[in-house]
Amino acid sequence: MLANSLIESDRRHLIHPVSAYRAHERRGATVLSSARGMYLTDAEGRELLDAFAGLWCVNVGYGQESIVAAASEQMRRLPYATGYFSFASEPAIRLAERLADLSPPGLDRVYFTLGGSDAVDSAIRFIVHYFNATDRPAKKHMIALDKGYHGSSSNGAGLTGLPAFHRQFDVPHRWQHHIPAPYPYRSPVGEDPQAVIDLSVAQLKAKVEELGAENVAAFFAEPVQGSAGVIVPPKGWLKAIRETCRELDILFVADEVITGFGRTGPMFACESEGVTPDLMTLAKGLTAGYAPMGAVLMSEQIYAGMADGPDNHLPIGHGQTYSGHPVSAAVGLAVMDLYLQGGILANGQVRAVQLEQGLAALADHPLVGNIRTAGMLAGIELVADKVAKTPFTSALNISDRLSRAAYERRLIFRAFGDGTIGLAPALSCDEDDMDTLLQRLRATLDDVLDHAEVRAAIA
Repeated sequence: MLANSLIESDRRHLIHPVSAYRAHERRGATVLSSARGMYLTDAEGRELLDAFAGLWCVNVGYGQESIVAAASEQMRRLPYATGYFSFASEPAIRLAERLADLSPPGLDRVYFTLGGSDAVDSAIRFIVHYFNATDRPAKKHMIALDKGYHGSSSNGAGLTGLPAFHRQFDVPHRWQHHIPAPYPYRSPVGEDPQAVIDLSVAQLKAKVEELGAENVAAFFAEPVQGSAGVIVPPKGWLKAIRETCRELDILFVADEVITGFGRTGPMFACESEGVTPDLMTLAKGLTAGYAPMGAVLMSEQIYAGMADGPDNHLPIGHGQTYSGHPVSAAVGLAVMDLYLQGGILANGQVRAVQLEQGLAALADHPLVGNIRTAGMLAGIELVADKVAKTPFTSALNISDRLSRAAYERRLIFRAFGDGTIGLAPALSCDEDDMDTLLQRLRATLDDVLDHAEVRAAIA
């Protein structure tokens, strides 16, 4: 069979991201062959409801013909245009203009990357350049949140606060630091929103004081920590952190790679609290996964600091061959049309209410400890003991049990290693799709609960 041949070839040749290589070889790949709407079809013909939008990115669903047409037309007309040597293409210019119009006020300068990891890496380089160019060369230290995710580049992986991205890679670097995540379910001050916010502000101030404000360049944070298991800070946290950064004279970088483009409700999560960061990183929903692309948006202050620095007649030495790729930019423009003129942004806001209400009905399930939502993002944290909030032991391999049970129920979601289920359905999801998702999710939980070892763990 073709599927078996592909699986064997995969074992021999294809290196998969963020995987245990030998374990993957033993398991074998799940080969996907087609997709439409909310559904993927594997090489065996099984239709699977994708409740994770690929990797938090296929916000508009699969098979949008307007995107395919835009990409095809651009490939015929101008498949590549460099941004070097003062060349540009119309789609890149138009998309930069559109992002500046849609983003929080003041973020008018746009640099395009290939994805989220190199958007973060570019932001780091721009920050270093900015402080050097404005005669503050001591400001090199950067702070992020524990459990946060800022990509897996050589620099971004150090800002990422997840051990898997540090192990054997010699990161974080000495200039990279972390403070605890604003994690209400497991906060030492309990779940009171203001107490969680106050603790986070105090921890950031303490870290800056420890390092010396004159040495600290920036603080990076996701408005919702996706790869941490969808940790949703209390309302007001983002604004308080932004104001604290301004008070401390450090830059605030909002990593909206996951949360951007309607994922949490508004076009950008920063809008929900009226926050304009100094820089904002984007990817995923920018092209809805149809083509690789990311972006860094920055304030005029940051741009001018670099543009007007010493030796400003010389090139600023940062760039990528595919920055502003015309096909990716054409895709991005078509995706923006679907969000706005096509009604997908508004549809996601309606479906988010259905998702939140449907998940609330799971709160009394014996496995469920905590449910957290932010628009079309959700995390369901499973525990062995609801009162003590005790997680399942790693020996039980609860994430693998969840993934396998979900696949049998024709459902795909993210099963984190700590037993948290991550959901990120397409914003184009309709009412019936959401009902099916919720039904299959409950059935998956029931199936895992029926495992003798799991029942023994919660007894």
